[in-house]
Amino acid sequence: MADQPRRPRTLNDARTEAEAAFKRTTTKVPEAPTKPAALPGVKQLISLRIDQDVLEHFQEGGPGWQDRINDALRKAAGK
Repeated sequence: MADQPRRPRTLNDARTEAEAAFKRTTTKVPEAPTKPAALPGVKQLISLRIDQDVLEHFQEGGPGWQDRINDALRKAAGK
């Protein structure tokens, strides 16, 4: 058989293409999530592995050893 002639485009095809083009141009691109603002004085619970001798050094001072570790880390971070 010889090549059959192409079927002419119908109004329905044009409408479908127009709707698809409209949808592509009007669809909002989701924005990247924003980093939550750090609240002053709010601490976050984490798990941290440190050497036993370092832990003992901070615990020798008695209660408040976690705050002392936090202060040392803050100082090391330059804050």
